[in-house]
Amino acid sequence: MPFIPHTPEDVSTMLSAIGAGSIEDLFDEIPPALKAGKLKDVPEGLSEMAVARLMQERASQDGFWSSFIGAGVYEHHIPAAIWQITTRGEFYSAYTPYQAEASQGTLQLIYEYQTMMTRLTGLDVSNASMYDGATALAEAVLMAVRSHKSSRRVLVPKTVHPIYRRVVHTTVKNQGIELVELEYDPATGLTILPADAGSFAGLVIPQPNFFGVLEDVHAMTDWAHEQGALAIALVNPTTLAVLEAPGKWGQTGADIAVGEGQPLGAPMASGGPYFGFMCCRQSFVRQMPGRIVGRTVDLDGKPGFSLTLQAREQHIRRSKATSNICTNQGLVVTAATQYMALLGPQGLAKVASASHAGTMALADKLAAIPNVTRAFASPAFHEVVLKLNDNAHDVLRALRAQGILGGLDISDWYPELGQAILVCVTETKTPADLDHYVQQMERILSKRREAPPCAYKS
Repeated sequence: MPFIPHTPEDVSTMLSAIGAGSIEDLFDEIPPALKAGKLKDVPEGLSEMAVARLMQERASQDGFWSSFIGAGVYEHHIPAAIWQITTRGEFYSAYTPYQAEASQGTLQLIYEYQTMMTRLTGLDVSNASMYDGATALAEAVLMAVRSHKSSRRVLVPKTVHPIYRRVVHTTVKNQGIELVELEYDPATGLTILPADAGSFAGLVIPQPNFFGVLEDVHAMTDWAHEQGALAIALVNPTTLAVLEAPGKWGQTGADIAVGEGQPLGAPMASGGPYFGFMCCRQSFVRQMPGRIVGRTVDLDGKPGFSLTLQAREQHIRRSKATSNICTNQGLVVTAATQYMALLGPQGLAKVASASHAGTMALADKLAAIPNVTRAFASPAFHEVVLKLNDNAHDVLRALRAQGILGGLDISDWYPELGQAILVCVTETKTPADLDHYVQQMERILSKRREAPPCAYKS
């Protein structure tokens, strides 16, 4: 329901009923010295037309960019119905579903979300979501250590997103947990499994990895289990529409699956809010942090929903809690549930297939330009690493001047690759977008090769 201000007559009637002369009389206990008075820096009110004009002018300052940046946040098409439904009052203003009798709609939606995520990942149980993909991975590491009990070491490949690795390190560094970094093959971009890793609680398996390369997840999962450790799948949910689900990796499947849910209907929105997802095998459900919604029946046998297995710090002693995260990203999860329901399995598969095809097409076109090469020869999903025989930062800056966000400079994170950029394509890009990118890249590199060297550095 829209907000309708009270008329002066309404205000007068209410004040008369409580015996107050004015609204100010309701605040007479506040000393005058503490009152701020009028807001001097707030401009005068504008008409609807003037406000719309102002907002359009400010929005135009951002410009329009053709983005080829991924690296954990992806520009996917979001049907208009998704957020039209998500921002309805029933969802938009609903808060934490503590009281099941008053929150059946919210609880049912979370239950449906959990069902969809378990089918997408091939695992038994899903929680109601977490803050984001990075914190979900950190929680999975803690979960693996609690479940293993005899080791506090976790293997984390260098092919995991560098920011995710930093978040995990920040989370576990003061808890006596050691993160062991695994190197990758410089020719293929695939993680190298050590000959002797010693005892460890878990192995993080990114699919695809940060380079966009598809790891040999079956071999990695079986290797982790042979060592008596848990296999932690770090996955992009869009890929799961066409790739093997973590629950089917190797002989017995991964134990935990986590990732960033932003591709499922959340806009990039300058960095958030997003949500993290977490699924696991039934045997580890009591170690899973966050909320879990279950389906049950009431005394009359009618179906209903309630929170269950709440091993969270709000419900038990803090020292016994599986996590100190106090909430889930309910609103964004609502959008993700609508997105998955609207697109369905076939729609999700089309998004994934179009993204993969676009990436391969762009990579082939760019690799045909002199001084541009693919960094790795392995199959990839919708991101590839390109090596430039030029300064990556300067090339990306030149592309930006043409309205193109040409990728992410990863040279500082992976200096061994030299001048390298991570380029992403999703279903939002047309063949004309790809051709324009390639033409501009070729023109910029050609122009830079012809330019005389500078006699000095600024």
